[in-house]
Amino acid sequence: MGPVGALVWFIAAAVLAGLELLAGEFTFLMIAAGALTAGVAAFTAIPLWAEVAVFGVSSLAFWVFLRPYLHKRFHAPLLYDDSPRALVGQRAEVIEDITPGSGQVRLEGSIWSARSLDPAETIPAGQHVTVSDIDGPVAVVWKEP
Repeated sequence: MGPVGALVWFIAAAVLAGLELLAGEFTFLMIAAGALTAGVAAFTAIPLWAEVAVFGVSSLAFWVFLRPYLHKRFHAPLLYDDSPRALVGQRAEVIEDITPGSGQVRLEGSIWSARSLDPAETIPAGQHVTVSDIDGPVAVVWKEP
């Protein structure tokens, strides 16, 4: 069919890719990849039946070989970080004045010993702070503006 046939395949691929955004299972994406492949093949001026065959075979190949990899890659569970380092950047509420020698904050429901990032600064109770580091059992915090 030539360039006109290629345009039809490219439009079909775009529509199928748009449908994939609704489905999210990589099914329409594999068929869209097959349509793209058929569109590229259409530029070689092969007959329509050959374009359809290229579409079918390439869609099946993408389905069998690429879809399982994508499914595994994008549906893998995210790792849960429960280390104290995960608390860096979190907001906390000062529950005991933070002085150069002592202080406490409520951080994600737990009470932590705290010290200010600036040792000369005193942060009164009731203020909100941001955790900048975790130094052993002590949260190093800075006062929010």
